[in-house]
Amino acid sequence: MDSLDLEVLTRARDWLADGRRVMLATVVRTWGSSPRPPGALLALRDDGRAVGSVSGGCIEDDLIRRLAAEGLPAQPQVVSYGVGAEEARRFGLPCGGTMELVLEPLDRPAPLDALLARLAAGELVERRLTLASGAVQLAAAHPEQGPSFDGRTLVSVFGPRYRLLLIGAGQLSAILARMALALDFAVTVCDPREEWSEEWAVPGTTLSREMPDDLVIAMRPDARMAVIALTHDPKLDDLALMEALRTPAFYVAALGSRRNNAVRRERLREFDLDEAQVAALRGPAGLYIGSRTPAEIAVSVAAELVAVKNGVAPERVLPVAEAKAALEVAADTLSACRSGG
Repeated sequence: MDSLDLEVLTRARDWLADGRRVMLATVVRTWGSSPRPPGALLALRDDGRAVGSVSGGCIEDDLIRRLAAEGLPAQPQVVSYGVGAEEARRFGLPCGGTMELVLEPLDRPAPLDALLARLAAGELVERRLTLASGAVQLAAAHPEQGPSFDGRTLVSVFGPRYRLLLIGAGQLSAILARMALALDFAVTVCDPREEWSEEWAVPGTTLSREMPDDLVIAMRPDARMAVIALTHDPKLDDLALMEALRTPAFYVAALGSRRNNAVRRERLREFDLDEAQVAALRGPAGLYIGSRTPAEIAVSVAAELVAVKNGVAPERVLPVAEAKAALEVAADTLSACRSGG
């Protein structure tokens, strides 16, 4: 679930609570190139105010005009854009792009209240809309489930599908946690050190004061969980990494210099981790962007995290260790050339 979609649902609920009527537009099918994927949401208030996005803006404008001219539909309906080349150009769709949307009228806040309450509890929720009747049902969803539409029933999935555990409650963790929340991760921060955990104040995250290795075991990392060690304290970082590297977690990383991470890998071997497990550690964490400040380092780490999650080989952009090694080789080569000249 995109964090923007949560904003759309919340705003739509608030408008309904104020006595307004709302139309919810959901992208259900795309062909060719399209600016937004299936599941993307747009909420339109009865006076034309809008939140969310289903395109670059042209389709939104047309829906606002449609709402002003025709009012909200009585029942959910399907509309298509970009079927022909001329219409694709008109609505700013890429060449060959076609998009199908379900337009759903909403007139009371209670159904969205129920959905938002389950999302606030951290649940992954399936919302099933039957177009013929307009009836909506909520049920538990599973992480691999995505949006679907068969022409009669629209199934949308809301809630965090990925988890992130940050070891350490310092400044960098706070910045990275905010980025991860915006990327729709469920974020847990672990720090047993009272002087750090007492100052943690990032809304929307879960704070744990357990020992990191105990928490990793309790959270049972799967292929949709990431663990990042950020304390620089081997007593905390190494224990968490030791347990995380034994799991299917898709991203396990640690901050620190190349030298520190090389030493860390030697320590991890002493915990009876095999070479494949030790090699799975990403350290130094992040992609090389010349980062220096905590915010820039957080961008670097978040970028690598998203790349790995999306199945993109981050090595194409060079992780920190390889990039710095390449810079050192280049500097040595330049120095040798100058000395020889």
